[in-house]
Amino acid sequence: MSENGTRRYRVEHSTAYRYSEPVMLSHQQLHLTPRPLAHQCSHAHEIAILPAPTLRREITDAFGNPMTEIAIESAHNALEIVARTEVAASAPATPEANKTPAWEIIREALRYRAGWHPNAAILEATPFLFESPHARVKRALRAYASDCFRPGQPVLAAAVALMGKIHDEFEFDAGATTVTTPVMKFFEQKRGVCQDFAHFMISCLRSTGLAARYVSGYLLTHPPPGKPRRIGADASHAWVSLFAPESGWIDLDPTNNLIPSVEHITLGWGRDFSDVTPLRGVINGGGIQTLKVRVTVEPLTDG
Repeated sequence: MSENGTRRYRVEHSTAYRYSEPVMLSHQQLHLTPRPLAHQCSHAHEIAILPAPTLRREITDAFGNPMTEIAIESAHNALEIVARTEVAASAPATPEANKTPAWEIIREALRYRAGWHPNAAILEATPFLFESPHARVKRALRAYASDCFRPGQPVLAAAVALMGKIHDEFEFDAGATTVTTPVMKFFEQKRGVCQDFAHFMISCLRSTGLAARYVSGYLLTHPPPGKPRRIGADASHAWVSLFAPESGWIDLDPTNNLIPSVEHITLGWGRDFSDVTPLRGVINGGGIQTLKVRVTVEPLTDG
């Protein structure tokens, strides 16, 4: 870590598709470029694509995330996309949990009512109040969170308590869910992966009347003592961001029960996973397809 608390990382995210029959046309959207933030900047970044796209453009999506759009208009039996980034991250500013406003005050500030004239920050937060494809607003989820959101409880203290409750009562299990598993199924079986933990906490917060968004990125993992870092053994990560008007957006990682600091790298955010999938698109042809994803997050030493 540098003197100013910044850490530098090299990230490689490799995606490889193999097809049993030729793909004649492929249109894809890539969320593989880290979002510029006050506490995060990229020093080098490239996305290598084989076969070479017929069309390619760099744009910004509806949530302000960098996105690459590609089209491949020649027959191909494989698609390989490798994103390589050198990024510097420092700890984002986080308020003291017990000094944040009571959660009811924030809920009321976000609630639509006659004659409502929200400021720009609150208006920007409103899309993250409602149901989205992977996040639900349910009485059962409001009830689940209610012991954390007691009357007058500071909003961040309540959210941290909810994060701890989810971490204690749910188990990380890479084989328990898929990207299509409903959040209420995860609630029932209490097993899943980081995307499930994030969608569930977001659903609980929205069911409580608060704005919460889904954050996609990477997390530095630590090998067992005495063991080398395994190249390609990491994975994409997901966590939650809670809106508090005076403090902005505050990140929380329910999978690991912590507030993200210098070991989290943000790609982008949206209402849920469907807004910021690393790779999504449509193809013509292909037959049976297989997918292999490899992610490596490696710390770099200064000098």
